[in-house]
Amino acid sequence: MLLDGDTWHLFHQYRPTPDAPARWAHVVSEEGPFDWEICDDALAPVGGETALRAGAVVPNGTGLDLYFTSVTAAGTSIQVAHMADLDGACPVSDDEFAVDTRVQRIGDVVGDRDGYARFRSPCVVPGWESNDDRHAGHDGWLMLAVTGSGDAPAPVVLGSPDGRSWDFVGSLGFEGDPGFDAASIAVGPRIFRLRDEIDGNIYDILLITLESGGIDISGYLVGTLRGATFDVVTPFTRIDHGHDFTRPRNTNVTAGTVPEEERYQRSVIFGLLNGVGRRDDPARHPSLASGGWANALSLPRVVTLQGGRLFQTPPAGLPDAISRTADARSWTGLCEIPPGGSLTATLLDAAGEPAATVVHSGRQLLLDRSVNPHHSGDQVARAELEGDVTGSLSIFVDGSTVEVFANGGAVTMASRVYIDGGCSAIRVEVSGGAVLERHWERSPVTSGNLPEYDR
Repeated sequence: MLLDGDTWHLFHQYRPTPDAPARWAHVVSEEGPFDWEICDDALAPVGGETALRAGAVVPNGTGLDLYFTSVTAAGTSIQVAHMADLDGACPVSDDEFAVDTRVQRIGDVVGDRDGYARFRSPCVVPGWESNDDRHAGHDGWLMLAVTGSGDAPAPVVLGSPDGRSWDFVGSLGFEGDPGFDAASIAVGPRIFRLRDEIDGNIYDILLITLESGGIDISGYLVGTLRGATFDVVTPFTRIDHGHDFTRPRNTNVTAGTVPEEERYQRSVIFGLLNGVGRRDDPARHPSLASGGWANALSLPRVVTLQGGRLFQTPPAGLPDAISRTADARSWTGLCEIPPGGSLTATLLDAAGEPAATVVHSGRQLLLDRSVNPHHSGDQVARAELEGDVTGSLSIFVDGSTVEVFANGGAVTMASRVYIDGGCSAIRVEVSGGAVLERHWERSPVTSGNLPEYDR
């Protein structure tokens, strides 16, 4: 994701058919990340490439650089392409697989070297002029990438003065307990910076996904990256407690998009909603048969850092965006939940039958989709909550995506839930002395449910 002023650019890997090679799509949205226009593809395999996979997008002059993973029979490497004239109109050709003529490939920038092979999945962000004084500003570029086999991936760090010539810094290591075993399969490293609202210091936020037992568990570490060593302040902490949020990605911004004094106050991340990650079988998605597509992205999430912990909230403008959709729906409430009390929100399908439930019991948040025949036998997603009896809960449903934010974004849950006929309502009940103080609902605005002043 790249934010340029008020315009959002999203680049994502996709395959036209389940057996086609992966390529990069490009969509654009103005005035909020909700109304996407599909542009010509940004990248497609050429020559002996069998796929183009994950990477990063960074501003460069009046355009942007696209770092991507090039896959061939010989292995993988990291390449870069440049898109000129970012402010130009989004090209849309009659050929749905046309590639944007503004994008010119530059070539390999990181291949096998220094005893490491199969470089892939690059994350590129501005580098620091000084590792000891972050108020000195930025200079050059920093890259996180993955090397080695799929069974034993090794995250590494590289640096560059110009984004073209890259120096190998070293294998990513940790000073202090990272919160996960050194033998863990750690993939998808991403990094961004935030200023902690409590102590005022600027920290690196390292995003990591751990593959364990056939599922992905994504989390974050807070600390300071110096060279290839990450000094840990907050060890690995799960970033989302739902069934499916994985491979979180950061958002880069163009110069002038964010005022310098606000640069590290907040950032934006988003994730793939597929808890099995690279083990996914698209044929198992009901949407492939019904609509010809599989997988989905989460809502963009605005993240802040408070006392070494991330808080995640929905993006501004979301309620109005829901009103413009075909079938999205949301519910937000403030509640008082004493010990023994609970608030239960039930998502109903088109026939009025339960498709999933969300329970806030004060000290715990639950998301249960096992009542749904599409998810029969699935475990209940659980997360512990902190604080007093005052709580908040926000639920957003769109198609098969359900995202939950609790207690001001201290805990989030995202799950795929296939709801027959779509979500017709969110029914909320309280028990055990819990009190619903206030609540707000949003659903698509149609001629049948317009308020009187809009009719």
